Amino acid sequence: MVDTTKEICEAVCEIARSVGTFMLNERKNFSTDKIETKGTNDFVSYVDKKSEELIVEQLLPLVNNAGFLTEEGTVVQSQNSKYTWVIDPLDGTTNYIHGLSPYAVSIALTEDGIPIVGVVYIVPTDECFYAWRGGKAYLNGSEIKSSPVASVADALMITGFPYKIGEKVNNYMEAMKHLTFHSHGVRRLGSAAADLAFVACGRAEVFYQTDLNPWDVAAGVLIARQAGAVVTDFTGGDNYIYGNHSVLATGNSDLSKQMIELLSKFFPNCE
Repeated sequence: MVDTTKEICEAVCEIARSVGTFMLNERKNFSTDKIETKGTNDFVSYVDKKSEELIVEQLLPLVNNAGFLTEEGTVVQSQNSKYTWVIDPLDGTTNYIHGLSPYAVSIALTEDGIPIVGVVYIVPTDECFYAWRGGKAYLNGSEIKSSPVASVADALMITGFPYKIGEKVNNYMEAMKHLTFHSHGVRRLGSAAADLAFVACGRAEVFYQTDLNPWDVAAGVLIARQAGAVVTDFTGGDNYIYGNHSVLATGNSDLSKQMIELLSKFFPNCE
């Protein structure tokens, strides 16, 4: 077992990079007949599953008796342990299928449900974002900080559509319409883990989305917060990792307050 959260984080970075190399190698001969469909526009491939197996195998020695919460379910799921690994082996599968960036490896370690280590490795650009509890946030060894831009009008937005968007589709479209004309624009990149990393390093000021899973956000949330970003649900609460609720990440508290007020108009019943 590795002793400190910093050492664990460093080890996880190496694991994420090694799995990223596997993904890139498989991408050279990837074909669409290797894709399975979990739902509307919700895909999985053998690369997702094999990547998850590789990650779990390498994580096992790092923390004794840690549980696992993984997207593809290749390991017995357990959230009863004090420590739990929360893993999305390939966040942005649709992007990967089409050879489009970004797609990422997302790995978090939680203690009693709270992230204490977070790594998001954006594979095509070889960018490893990481943080641990009590430390700072980093990109490839350099400290990162969130944006100080404090007004919606000057902010770049990132969003994503949940697979089961259903009745929220009109909420999303109206919010995007408003923000397109009252900010620096809205982007949809296809990887929530990467979106949170981009808020952490100041490439964007805001990320908002509903109906995300723990493995989509656990690592990115810690990185963003350690970089100085403010992360809440759409109501300003802290129910944003578990339970498929909403996530709002902003570069600073002033911008967070503005976005909470704005999103309440478009998502009035959303936590």
